Amino acid sequence: MYPVHSGRRGERDSPPTVLKMPLNGQNIFAGAYVDRHGHRREDAAWLREAARSGESRFVPVWGDRCLAVGEPARTVLLGRQQADAFIADERLIFLGLFRGQPAFAVGIDRALPPPFEELGQFHDLRYLGSILPADEANLVAHARALVIWHGVQQFCGRCGTPMRTESGGNSRLCTNDGCGLRIFPRVDPAIIVLVSSGDRCLLGRQRSWPEGRYSTIAGFVEPGESLEDAVMREVQEETNVIVDDVRYHSSQPWPFPSSLMLGFTAAASTGEIALNDGELEDARWFTRKELASGFPKLPPRLSISRRLVDDWLHAAEGQARESS
Repeated sequence: MYPVHSGRRGERDSPPTVLKMPLNGQNIFAGAYVDRHGHRREDAAWLREAARSGESRFVPVWGDRCLAVGEPARTVLLGRQQADAFIADERLIFLGLFRGQPAFAVGIDRALPPPFEELGQFHDLRYLGSILPADEANLVAHARALVIWHGVQQFCGRCGTPMRTESGGNSRLCTNDGCGLRIFPRVDPAIIVLVSSGDRCLLGRQRSWPEGRYSTIAGFVEPGESLEDAVMREVQEETNVIVDDVRYHSSQPWPFPSSLMLGFTAAASTGEIALNDGELEDARWFTRKELASGFPKLPPRLSISRRLVDDWLHAAEGQARESS
């Protein structure tokens, strides 16, 4: 039987302290629920033993969908025997320790029929993220992001040779000895900002969104650009509004497929709107009263965008109570 804890109190064998923020203080998909056990990624013998242990758990990802069951939904974590048909040890992705047990992601080709129908159903993570327990949402977001990354990094970007899994699935290595390029999972930083002016906030909508839905302004950070500069640039490019007093709010892993959303608030120093770059179909100023009326439709509670709006609304409620 694979020993989850060795019983020794050495520095490398004792699981590090995992800091958890209160649920109401973090965004969905965030939270240090998985002890990533980074030093074990280079320990091939330990990984082999863990992967074959009956105590380990396997997170199946069918294409880009995750397995869940029940009402309310819970993530289905497989044992080794259940997942065995889809496991190739050299391609397993070690996620870390989850609830004290080694956890691995198992990628399953979407061209295959969905497996494990007797255990549950595969769902889109945008649906599951808002209903799973916080630690399970964090785990499956981690698994999904790495499975998708491996799927699109089959060949070396420098010489075109096939790449292989390394470091327990936490890097890939070019199989051409003359090249040897090693790459690591990619995270794309993107800013998202609640811009306010007194009792109004600035929201925009893309043409592809459901009718009536508006959201906060967002965009990817460009090379050589600070986060604050990206906030100011994106708001001006998309809406023509100039902002200042840019302040960090919180962040959210956004595995669709590999973004990190960095949330900010900012104050508008101009108010006239123009859709400069054509990315938005519309952008408007909305008062708190208008938002409370049901129009516009706000982003789903899954997203940091919704938290930015809600926190802005609740801040006004708190100020009103203090002044009364």
